[in-house]
Amino acid sequence: MNEKDVIQNFYEKLDAKGYKGKIVSAKYIPELQKAVTKFHDKNLIDSEFYEEYKDYFEFQPKVKFGEIKSLFIITVPQPQYKVIFHWNNTEVPLIIPPTYLHSRAVIKKAKEFLTEILKPLGYNAEFALVPQKTLAVRVGLAEYGRNNITYVPGMGSFHRPSTFYTDFPYDEKNWQELRMMDLCKECSACVRKCPTGTITNDRFLIRVERCLTFHNEHPAEVPFPDWIDPSWHNCLVGCMYCQKVCPVNKKVMNWIEPGPIFSEEETKLLVSGKIFDDLPMETRKKIEKHDLENYLYVYPRNLGVILKRY
Repeated sequence: MNEKDVIQNFYEKLDAKGYKGKIVSAKYIPELQKAVTKFHDKNLIDSEFYEEYKDYFEFQPKVKFGEIKSLFIITVPQPQYKVIFHWNNTEVPLIIPPTYLHSRAVIKKAKEFLTEILKPLGYNAEFALVPQKTLAVRVGLAEYGRNNITYVPGMGSFHRPSTFYTDFPYDEKNWQELRMMDLCKECSACVRKCPTGTITNDRFLIRVERCLTFHNEHPAEVPFPDWIDPSWHNCLVGCMYCQKVCPVNKKVMNWIEPGPIFSEEETKLLVSGKIFDDLPMETRKKIEKHDLENYLYVYPRNLGVILKRY
């Protein structure tokens, strides 16, 4: 099997799985490294946000095998999840947006998929912690919405990308300029719907310092800014305002998978900030099954402010 056969095999198997993906030459890594830092250098990105994700933006390629010759990016469809809490004898259903849960499982599955293709021919693959959205747009896998979320044909924004460094030789030119979907030029639904003024018509980058998602991914001891109206909170973590009204998501918007159901007693424990090991076994099983452990630190804050409505 030659290199062209490997590439054809990759795309054919992607289609069979319902995945999407692209291959890009490693020669574009320096440009990817500058993708976000250049906006920071121009003071177009909030400094607090940048510092939190600095290691991600200023990534350094490291692998156990030899020379990195290419990157394979694979994105898989991912739904919303509905988690139900009981509070004051009332069911409180809350959504977790796509891309938050089962990240390790998605990466593992994507790596197994890629390894099946490359390993028999002696090529290696290792997960790459890089600016995934930027890479996806740069190689033509996705397009940016005005909300700076990436959209993939057939998946809308309901997808999760994973990137892998490989030593598979690839030198084709498929690097594109960052661009927004053509539809966005005639549409301002997300601008009108966003309650915080994060998305504007006068610039490409959102004002991340205003984004509800950014503010509700912090631990309990960090208070919400005073300007955030408690009624704006609409998800357990993250936010769905702009994705819900986007016409590109029309076909996937109702894709919601059931998550766990927590009793009133369990809800009280989660709001109190109990760590995972101090929770009852039954509660821990629910959390592990649905991959919720990584977000326990936000429950006292995010869930607490929503439960005040009940």
